[in-house]
Amino acid sequence: MRLLLFILIFSCSQLLLSQEDFLAKQYFEDGAFDKAVVFYEKLVAKNPMRTDYGEGLVACYQQLEKYDKAEEFLLKAVNEQNIYPTMLIELGYNYTLQDQPEKATEYYNAALQKINENPNFGYGLGYRFQKYALLDYAIKAYSLAMELNPQLDYNFQKARIYGEQGNIEQMYESYLKLISEGKASQANVLRNINDFISTEAENPNNIKFKKVLLQNAQGSPDILWNELLSWLFVQQKQFRSAFNQEKAIYKRGGETSLQRLQGLGKLAMEEEDLDTAKDVFLYISENSADPIVALDAQLNLIELDLLEVDDKVLDKVQKKFDDLLGVHGYQMETLQLQIAYAKFLTFNKNNPEPAIGILRQCLELPLNNYSKSYIKSTLGDILVFDRQFNQALIYFSQIQKDLKNDVLGQDARFKVAQTSFYKGDFDWSLTQLKILRGSTSQLIANDAMQLSLLISDNSLEDSTQTALKKYARADFLAYQNKKKDAVELLEDILQNHKGEKIEDEALLKQAEILIELKDYEKAEFNYLKIVEFYANDILADDANFALAELYRNILDQPEKAKVHYEKIIYNYQDSYFFPLARRNFRMLRGDSIN
Repeated sequence: MRLLLFILIFSCSQLLLSQEDFLAKQYFEDGAFDKAVVFYEKLVAKNPMRTDYGEGLVACYQQLEKYDKAEEFLLKAVNEQNIYPTMLIELGYNYTLQDQPEKATEYYNAALQKINENPNFGYGLGYRFQKYALLDYAIKAYSLAMELNPQLDYNFQKARIYGEQGNIEQMYESYLKLISEGKASQANVLRNINDFISTEAENPNNIKFKKVLLQNAQGSPDILWNELLSWLFVQQKQFRSAFNQEKAIYKRGGETSLQRLQGLGKLAMEEEDLDTAKDVFLYISENSADPIVALDAQLNLIELDLLEVDDKVLDKVQKKFDDLLGVHGYQMETLQLQIAYAKFLTFNKNNPEPAIGILRQCLELPLNNYSKSYIKSTLGDILVFDRQFNQALIYFSQIQKDLKNDVLGQDARFKVAQTSFYKGDFDWSLTQLKILRGSTSQLIANDAMQLSLLISDNSLEDSTQTALKKYARADFLAYQNKKKDAVELLEDILQNHKGEKIEDEALLKQAEILIELKDYEKAEFNYLKIVEFYANDILADDANFALAELYRNILDQPEKAKVHYEKIIYNYQDSYFFPLARRNFRMLRGDSIN
């Protein structure tokens, strides 16, 4: 009976303690320091050895400007045996808050002296000094601890402090030493350095980093310095310079380093440095001993060729495909070749029939579910192009079933909705789109929402769905690469359905196609019309972003681009484009971009 009573009393006391702990922290976080201090006083009385309660109580006193009470508590604490020496820093900081620098310095130095007794105190004291932005003392704490015990390594902490102090060059040197000595991973260090690097090569911090790297390279030739220089050039979008470094890395690292070159080539393509991208992929194709790696580079070269489409280019690309198929044939290891060739025959040569045969032949190979689904996805796209909608829907539905929770499965569901839209089966399209609006892929979810709203808005207003059917046909023509026909049909909508809900959709779609046709003046006109007359509609953020990108990337009018990025930042904060708009606006303004 007594045991049960003891357990009950103990349990109740523990419950009361946890409640007091919770309330003390909650009141402190809410800024109700007068209430928090009551609970911290109780907690300290019951648990005098808990330093976290003591520090909470001191912080409350300081927030309430009761420095004398904080001083009384801390003086008593520092005179006790076995007290952790951070209390000396707390007492010093209490004097700092009262503008008594001499007394503060006395206790800060006393805390440092404790490291002589036990170097393991170095980390805790250094961290506490950092907390109060006493960075010089933090450096001293870490350095003294490392000096007394060489087994301790606080160089990472010191490097971060150098950055906080604005001692950028020393910070770089410290971080690079950590990498070169194998005490920190390159990825972890670069994440920290990235905070100080800009996209502008002339930024002082960029220049300092390059200088430190070159000094290290001269002192001890190592592939590491080439890798870091390449990283810097990529941040600055100097892909040609990065390519030179990557070639040096390849000459010393061999085949394993080609993956870095592949990544650089694709990045240069994305950033539209097409000459460098072409040279990178050409270099890979000429130097790789791995036929699959070389093939991937050759397919990327073909993709670059197809950016300038005319009959001569198509003949040249056809010959390239013929040569590659002669070498590789139709193998399981070279599916990317068959898929690329099927897309070329369909979307560039308007010849889907042999493409369908090639992909159906590929499906006979012993493939896993994912590879089969990837082929089916492309085959479905080509069947849609060929207006074999029902056959395409079968393949897309199979992918959904086989890869239910995969992004490829979600993409297949969107293709079902899109294909149904092209067919004019708007109800079934809407059913699929409603499911996709909660997709784990933000891009798919955004596209699903846009198409869903297009259908629902234009079905309510016009029960015959005349304009929507025209739009669906125009969208399908654009899908078939019949861009001029699509532009004409969209113009028909703009002329004959003025004032209807479909108008801003038609303007936006037409502008997107006009950009592809390089009719930038007409595209600009369309975007401006949307932002002027449909500023409160759902496509306003799309138009502002597209217009900003047009001004920034093509028309070279950065000031106009900033205006439209800024509109998204202030007026459309829930927009899918908000993060990109903010990043690009800051970049144009000259901010350092992480």
